Amino acid sequence: MNAIIRASSNRIDAAALERQAALLRGKIIEMSHAAQAAHLASSLSCADIVSAAYWHVLNIDPREPKHPLRDRFILSKGHAAAALYAALAMRGFFPVEELDTYCADGGRLAEHPPANLLPGVEAATGSLGHGLPLGCGMALSGRIKGESFRIFALLSDGENNEGSVWEAAMFAAAQRLENVCVVVDYNKWQATARSNETLMLAPLADKWTAFGWDAREIDGHDVGALAEAMQRVPNGSGKPVALIAHTVKGKGVSFMEDDNNWHYRAPTSEEVVKARKELGLA
Repeated sequence: MNAIIRASSNRIDAAALERQAALLRGKIIEMSHAAQAAHLASSLSCADIVSAAYWHVLNIDPREPKHPLRDRFILSKGHAAAALYAALAMRGFFPVEELDTYCADGGRLAEHPPANLLPGVEAATGSLGHGLPLGCGMALSGRIKGESFRIFALLSDGENNEGSVWEAAMFAAAQRLENVCVVVDYNKWQATARSNETLMLAPLADKWTAFGWDAREIDGHDVGALAEAMQRVPNGSGKPVALIAHTVKGKGVSFMEDDNNWHYRAPTSEEVVKARKELGLA
């Protein structure tokens, strides 16, 4: 086993990350079309966050996906599994060709991430509210064993309705788990309604601050700013970090943006072509 995991350079190449995010979006759209799978817009809204994490921030090595000192990325909003699968494949954790089996019977790429099937998938998620508690447990375990790594948990905004999120938030603050970072994909939609019409999340950053976190709002589509904020975890505050990332559901494709119908429907072949042109991939 390698003693050191290869880390990203601290220099942020925002243009390269933006290009990677476009490639990631293109692959996600192709996967949705091929599988006729839902949750496309939810995957597109977090593509910049995932790109910043996997192409700049995370200390990971696809050759050693279980290295004890690896950073952990937990996709708590498991319905955006297509974004995670595409990123892992493009980073070399498994062959890109396996993405063609997304949602296929008997395949490893289920609609929500499964446990112990795919290298790089840290936990089975999709039942909302579980990712942060799992991450806190990982952080505490690492502290007990004297291991130094970071945990990033990507939550949906509607997931903040879950009591388990706030129980974990209080625990992380009490234990001063400064190596834990939550990124909230705040795309303002949840299932069939606006998030703040279902339960009043706003002001969300203030809520995380009140629970003892170093919380800040950020443009969830500024991949350079995301990379900078995430690479600074822990940031010296002694507190866990919460990034409230303002995003647009379906981001990157004009006819999908902020249209909640794309929470459920899959694109036609013609729409795939149109979307790829808009992403600069045609």
